[in-house]
Amino acid sequence: MTAPGLARSRPDVWPPALLAALAALALPLVGSPSTWLTLSLAGLAMGLIIFVIASGLTLVFGLMDVLNFGHGVFIAVGAFVAVSVLGGLDGWAGSPQLGPNLAAVALAAGAAMLVAGAAGLVFERLLVRPVYGRHLEQILVTTGGMIIGQELIKTLWGPEERPLALPPSLRGAFVFPFAGDTVAVEKYRVLAVGVGLLVFGALLWVLGRTKLGLLIRAGVQDREMVQSLGYRIDRLFVAVFVAGSALAGLGGVMWGLYQQGVTPQIGARVNVLIFIVIIIGGLGSTLGCFVGALAVGLVANYTGYLAPKAALFSNIGLMMVVLLWRPRGLYPVTSR
Repeated sequence: MTAPGLARSRPDVWPPALLAALAALALPLVGSPSTWLTLSLAGLAMGLIIFVIASGLTLVFGLMDVLNFGHGVFIAVGAFVAVSVLGGLDGWAGSPQLGPNLAAVALAAGAAMLVAGAAGLVFERLLVRPVYGRHLEQILVTTGGMIIGQELIKTLWGPEERPLALPPSLRGAFVFPFAGDTVAVEKYRVLAVGVGLLVFGALLWVLGRTKLGLLIRAGVQDREMVQSLGYRIDRLFVAVFVAGSALAGLGGVMWGLYQQGVTPQIGARVNVLIFIVIIIGGLGSTLGCFVGALAVGLVANYTGYLAPKAALFSNIGLMMVVLLWRPRGLYPVTSR
């Protein structure tokens, strides 16, 4: 009998095939190949932005078994920190050159991750730690925490919408010929693709290839055994929560730049979307979250073009179809 950690299972190709099926189904409905490719590329980029936002929540639930309905407050904190940082770096953010623009966005993203991570530490200590292992109480307490967080944001930054404009070199689109027509890809979406793939690769590497990831996964399976070996598993779990909050802050920056503005309710509005993504992907699955986010991005763009009035319900429809096919999501976590 092969040890569980050494067994090699065949990769499940059906979830990626779902992405291909969605694209293939949309092609005849859209009609124009160039428009279809533009929508597909935009949908994949949007999906990667959603993945960055949802990855923190997936990480926290998958490794800590914590249902954090207050995740949206870290998204909002990251977005508003970016507003302040980019406002203070007006020389770099307003420069027509790519280098200073990227430096300004990178500094804003770094500051957002630090502040959101610090907020996550306080959130875990005060609200989450007393309700470990009790899902219903986690939902109630973290939802209340998000409401309090929104009010604090209103106190610090005001209740009105704040603009978060893209730097000049990230505006506009790359245009190239395709099938006798042209395809346009927004410059900011190209950056979003790069950031999303980097986050995805980093998560897979840390969780699957490092001692830290091994200890965290072992702590989920047998906390007492890991503690008996001399490791402070409680500190590791706190680090996971802080990392998840920091990723939410990064996602808030990306979503705010995508929307060109932020409000104190930005996190609550995105919360529904990210829960749909992690349910589609399989609760706690990083790979499932990645594929689910891409599927949501594609469906949102195709539906927005073909039937704008149905766009608001497209993600719920996709979730229903996936759950009828796979009730535990695309990549279910076996321990759930």
